[in-house]
Amino acid sequence: MTDTTPRRRAPAMSTEQRRAMIVAAALPLVAERGAAVTTSQIARAAGIGEGTVFRVFADKDELLDACVTEATDPGHVLRELASISLDDPLADRLAQAVEALRAHLERMGAVIGALHGTGHRLERRGRQGEESVGQAPQSGGRAQEGRPGGGGASRGREASMRAIHEAMVELIEPDRAALRLEPEKIASVFMGMLFVRPQAASGGVEASPEELVDILLHGTLKTPGSAA
Repeated sequence: MTDTTPRRRAPAMSTEQRRAMIVAAALPLVAERGAAVTTSQIARAAGIGEGTVFRVFADKDELLDACVTEATDPGHVLRELASISLDDPLADRLAQAVEALRAHLERMGAVIGALHGTGHRLERRGRQGEESVGQAPQSGGRAQEGRPGGGGASRGREASMRAIHEAMVELIEPDRAALRLEPEKIASVFMGMLFVRPQAASGGVEASPEELVDILLHGTLKTPGSAA
C-alpha cells in the first residue's frame, strides 16, 4: 500500500542559522589547515553544496573571519562558568573553571595560530565589521547569554577579560569570609596564573587544574611560613 501521508518539510534555516552551521563545520578544519582549507572541503563537512557557502558569505576570507569571531567569542566559556554549581567546594569550583578556560584558550589558539601560520591576515574583517571580533556578551548575572557586539577589537578583548573576571568573582564570592584576600583580587591572580602558558624553555610543564588551584589557595610551601 502506498503511503499517502503528507510529509512535513523541515523549516528552512535563516541566514544566521546557516552561517552558524557552516562556521561550526569549518572550525575544526580551520584549526587543522588554517587558510589552506578550501570552501569545497568546508561545504562537504557541512553537508551542503559549495554554492550555499557563497550565498551567506561574500568570500572565503569573510568565512575565515567568522571562524575567528566564533573561536574568540567568550560566550561559550562564560556559559560553562555559569553552569558550575556554587554549592561545590571552592577548590572544585576553581578546578572546573581551569578546565573550561583552558579549553577556551586552546580552541582560540588553534584557530588563530593555524590562520596566522598560513598567512591569513587576522586584522581583516568581514561584513559584520571590526566591532564583532572578540567581544564579550553584556554582563549581568550568571547566565551570560548573547553574542558579541559594540566597540573595537581591542576594547572587545578588554570586555571579554572583564566578563571572565566577573564570572570568576561570582564563583569565589560564596567563600569570601574564609579568604585572606577579596574575591576580586583572587580572581585577578587566578587569571594571571592561568593565562600565562608554559614556554618551551621551561620544558612545557603545565600544572594540572588541581595543582594550579592548590597553589592558588595554599601556595607552594610544604609548611606555611617555613621559608620566611
